[in-house]
Amino acid sequence: MKKVPYSKTYRLIHWAIAIAFLLLLITIFLRLTWMNKFNMAAIIQESLINTGQVLSEDQLITLAKKIRQPMWDWHIYMGYVLVGLFGIRFILPAFGKMKIQNPLAKNLSTKEKFQKWTYIIFYICVIVSLVTGLIIELGPKELKKPMEDIHIFGIYYLVAFIGIHFSGVLIAEFTEQKGIISRIVSGSKKNDSNHKKNTNS
Repeated sequence: MKKVPYSKTYRLIHWAIAIAFLLLLITIFLRLTWMNKFNMAAIIQESLINTGQVLSEDQLITLAKKIRQPMWDWHIYMGYVLVGLFGIRFILPAFGKMKIQNPLAKNLSTKEKFQKWTYIIFYICVIVSLVTGLIIELGPKELKKPMEDIHIFGIYYLVAFIGIHFSGVLIAEFTEQKGIISRIVSGSKKNDSNHKKNTNS
């Protein structure tokens, strides 16, 4: 299989999107675990008991949400960043760069079709997540709840895609695409050339 060199544009967009998604996952993880509103409310209540003060459950939840809001703001910021990055990602093919792969192209192996369909499905899910996120933040209030119900499913496809992506990269690295990790980091084919030279000597 042909070893494709990755351009600077490809690598910049790839790693920018990867970092943004990582930060999103961190905020989601914190919100679901240590900074869960009920956990934080319980900690606040426990602290207040020693002072003789008592707050209602609603007051505790409201206070917990305010404490963790700065953290959740980063989730929103990263969402806007991803809107911009994917906007660039989908515009680049018009300039002949980072073309969207066609899973219906002829002469594709089953593996290649699976890879291409995985990316298409991922892009569709990303678009849904970004659109619902924008509606939650900027749209009418009556749409906020149904959009949140859809938006929350983003964690499932994102974790699934990351698992598939990492598995695919590792398999490729140790089989027919040796050096793929170094190429996506540096874009250089130097390692491949050296490997070929050593093999021929």
